Amino acid sequence: MSDAVVRVENLTRRFGEFIAVDHVNFEVNAGEVVGYLGPNGSGKTTTIRMLLGLLAPSDGKATVLGFDAFRQSEEVRARAGYMSQKFALYDDLTVMENLVFYGGVYGIRDKGRIRETIELVGLNGHESTLTRSLSAGWRQRLALGIAVVHQPKLLFLDEPTSGVDPTARRAFWDLIYNMAESGVTILVTTHYMDEAEYCERVGMMRDGKLLAMDTPSKLKETVVPGDVWEVFAEPLQNGLAALHGVNGVLRVGLAGDHLRTITERGKKKEDLQKVLKDRGVNVSNVLAGEPTLEDVFLSLAR
Repeated sequence: MSDAVVRVENLTRRFGEFIAVDHVNFEVNAGEVVGYLGPNGSGKTTTIRMLLGLLAPSDGKATVLGFDAFRQSEEVRARAGYMSQKFALYDDLTVMENLVFYGGVYGIRDKGRIRETIELVGLNGHESTLTRSLSAGWRQRLALGIAVVHQPKLLFLDEPTSGVDPTARRAFWDLIYNMAESGVTILVTTHYMDEAEYCERVGMMRDGKLLAMDTPSKLKETVVPGDVWEVFAEPLQNGLAALHGVNGVLRVGLAGDHLRTITERGKKKEDLQKVLKDRGVNVSNVLAGEPTLEDVFLSLAR
């Protein structure tokens, strides 16, 4: 018997002629941290809103925590936590007052629970701070506290780290995994490829379609069509032009101070060096690289 806490079958949402979510199927199992990855406008938020019963589907069905997401949405929202892209915070209230207010929405009157939440999200010492005075990273923590004040077993995080600095993003993911270790199931949407690496499984969305869902390592193994090479050459633009269209070169692009190339399996670095040298490009090094989730996404989206 499956222990899926979220089960989605052919979930579809149309806005007129536009299909925002197109016959999506997936499951999220108890205790997992699942990433829902894709560019802005790919259908991630629309999917979350349907799972919370905030938006009716055009077709398909979904169950969340054993409840029908559309016919029993009140039961779902009472048991799940939701952190939206735009944090719903009251700027003229303090951290404590925001948590007390939102706790009250869930029927929580126990100040001890509020203090536990403050401890959980690392807001100690900020209880009396006006929310408008908080930095983006601290606002993010408060928004997470509001989403978990009622101790949900399932948490939806919709691009929770958008607009915060890399240090705050890393700290936030530490919080996510602390909650996962306590048994909370988490579905998190993001457009940051590096963040998706933290997830146990990743679903990749584009133009409303779920292109694939698996562990990051399995996606890299099965989706990336060849070998990855990091090519250090000068001038870079000449090297880029030289490798485009070469037999066996599947993709080449700029990656900072070098070229990142994917070739058919079995192609040797000497083959790349020869092509470049024959075109007058100076090659300082060619190193074997590791596939990334960006490679996976680009391969799926082609």
